[in-house]
Amino acid sequence: MRILLWHVHGSWTTAFVHGNHNYVVPVVADRGADGVGIARTFFWPDTVQERTPDELRDEPFDVVILQRERDADLCEQWTGRRPGRDVPAIWVEHNAPQGRVNELRHPMADRDDVVVAHVTHFNDLFWDCGTTRTTVIEHGIVDPGYRYTGELARAAVIINEPLRRARVTGTDLLPRFAEAAPLDLYGMQVTGAGRALGIPRHRMTEYDDLPQAEMHAELGRRRVYVHPMRWTSLGLSLLEAMHLGMPVVAPATTEAIRAVPPEAGVLSTDVEELVNAVRALVSDEGRARAMGEAGRAYARERYGLERFTDDWDKLLGEVVR
Repeated sequence: MRILLWHVHGSWTTAFVHGNHNYVVPVVADRGADGVGIARTFFWPDTVQERTPDELRDEPFDVVILQRERDADLCEQWTGRRPGRDVPAIWVEHNAPQGRVNELRHPMADRDDVVVAHVTHFNDLFWDCGTTRTTVIEHGIVDPGYRYTGELARAAVIINEPLRRARVTGTDLLPRFAEAAPLDLYGMQVTGAGRALGIPRHRMTEYDDLPQAEMHAELGRRRVYVHPMRWTSLGLSLLEAMHLGMPVVAPATTEAIRAVPPEAGVLSTDVEELVNAVRALVSDEGRARAMGEAGRAYARERYGLERFTDDWDKLLGEVVR
């Protein structure tokens, strides 16, 4: 099968293109949001090909994966085919809805020509999709391998654009965690976050936009992984940390409560409990290692790549007839 999709979420797309198909990703001259093209900081197989907007007009494909309303507009503009009408379409919903609960109407609500594939059961619970068919295909991870050494008595955090996303990603909680243990903050556009949050330099170090393999190696050297997200569907960085063998500390919100069993980390809505958990795990390397090993075993079974690709093959087979 030949699949058209935009490179929107790096980790999710990396898992998706490791499936059993051929993939076409649009690319524009500046590699901006309309066409990032093939990833440069993730490993993608050679079954992925880039195409410019002009090339897409004559490009054959069997199904289009939509992740933003803009994708549907660009598909029609660049290929001349309307998603759901001229070509089968699946909308992948990555995000938790924002706003008042009674107003959380999905942009694909009440459509009979599109399937909405939620990445978490939390999304399926909260989004109002009306009569549109929905399904849930939970995340899958390309296993980075067991990398945990825990040699550094520090906590690792991954947040992309922490200052812009602010309370959604729990950025405002970082000063409290930094009191419990020195933090290493990874992600995109993280430089300057510590100064803006008033965190002393010796309590937080920032690492901006590292290649994924390099970041995984560095994460595994830290004693514990802190996932401060308040309102993200389920951060793939959490699942990657578990695959690496790291114990995790996170708010008990959105899908995290299904993703992290009690033996793998500490979840709570009490921030003080979370801060104390970070302090305790940084001080107890043996407990931290045991939790990380339990988390890795759980994550490999539940969020393994084989289960993910099998689920997607089933849905694609139903949509493309």
